Amino acid sequence: MKLFHAFLALAVGVVLSAAPVHAVDLSIVSGDTGNGIKVLREILDRYEKESGNKVSIVVLPPSTTDQFGLYRLWLAAGNSDIDVYQTDVIWAPQLASQLIDLTAAAKDVVGAHFPSIIQSQTVNGKLVALPIFTDAPALYYRKDLLDKYGAKVPATWKELADTAKLVMDKERAAGNKDIWGFVFQGNAYEGLTCNALEWAMSNGGGQIIEPDGTVSINNPQAAAALDMAKGWVGTISPPGVLAYQEEESRGVWQTGNAVFMRNWPYAYALGNSEASPIKGKFDVAPLPAGTGEGARPVATLGGWNLAVSKYSKHTGAAIELAKFIASPEMQKFRTLKTSNLPTIQALYDDADIARQQPIVPRWKQIFLNAVPRPSATVKIKYNEASSQFWTAVHNTLSGEGSAADNLADLEARLTKLKGKGW
Repeated sequence: MKLFHAFLALAVGVVLSAAPVHAVDLSIVSGDTGNGIKVLREILDRYEKESGNKVSIVVLPPSTTDQFGLYRLWLAAGNSDIDVYQTDVIWAPQLASQLIDLTAAAKDVVGAHFPSIIQSQTVNGKLVALPIFTDAPALYYRKDLLDKYGAKVPATWKELADTAKLVMDKERAAGNKDIWGFVFQGNAYEGLTCNALEWAMSNGGGQIIEPDGTVSINNPQAAAALDMAKGWVGTISPPGVLAYQEEESRGVWQTGNAVFMRNWPYAYALGNSEASPIKGKFDVAPLPAGTGEGARPVATLGGWNLAVSKYSKHTGAAIELAKFIASPEMQKFRTLKTSNLPTIQALYDDADIARQQPIVPRWKQIFLNAVPRPSATVKIKYNEASSQFWTAVHNTLSGEGSAADNLADLEARLTKLKGKGW
């Protein structure tokens, strides 16, 4: 522990000692999800006090798809108004050419992070972003309601559907007319790619596109998984789930109107906040497995990072800002405030985190089931490939064509995209 505290002091000391002599104005882009903006502002206030610089937040909608579209536009235009971008784990290959190489600047701190996460942000030997937290979704469940009806935490998707219907029906019969069994992210956007990858792969249906470039999604196990999810809509899941993103799902869940929810770690701290109706009434478990050959629990690897635009007028200060936010001290601060998972290995053994956010050490089990989306394989074509996938899935969930037909069409589209070069 003494070594860890020494590392904290070193990491923060590097930032402070490198603070520019002349104060500058910087800007950072961030999506608005949960209390993330509030916590970021608190971190930036500390940075401003210690560095003398000023930092403004450019707040974007919570949809990562919308954020990515704006990033592409701004970077293509050589926009110098944005210094630091907050980036999704899958964006590194697509944005690398317009971001500063952080390899030299971060050589003193990269060893503290999970190597796989650093590798995910390294493109052709160039470190394009520093990780600030990692993500893997879990199954949130109402422990009080499962206990009330003698139900167990589901280990398979079929068990989830059966348990969700049992509890939902009994609660509605008792007068709780607004409750649903399961909420997830069913809108046509990147979040649906994450959900559907978990359904398909957990049922032995492959990774959409395999690491060797094989388009694998058109198979009976994947089709069965999508048919299963289609059966949830309007039965255990509200019809409106087809328009839900993370915050809409959390809104239903946190008001006490869902038995189960699939969501990311940030929802844990919010659900246990003082004003939350479900405080102390829920817990989390790994996402369920399917029932096909090769079935196993699967969670999509997520996470967020900080990248410096090569068009920034203050690249030195922007790099130091990114290092400050990504430092052990600030990752610990964020984790205590939000339950986001740190990317620094030592923090999983931190006593304060274990005491105040006991879910974080436990999330290691969920993290072990994490699998990446095929962004490293598809590279600059990932956004197009993902869009084709989530469109096929959304069409299936909406009743526009069967899963088998939609996946056959998707295979043809992805094969054509592959033919243009990934």
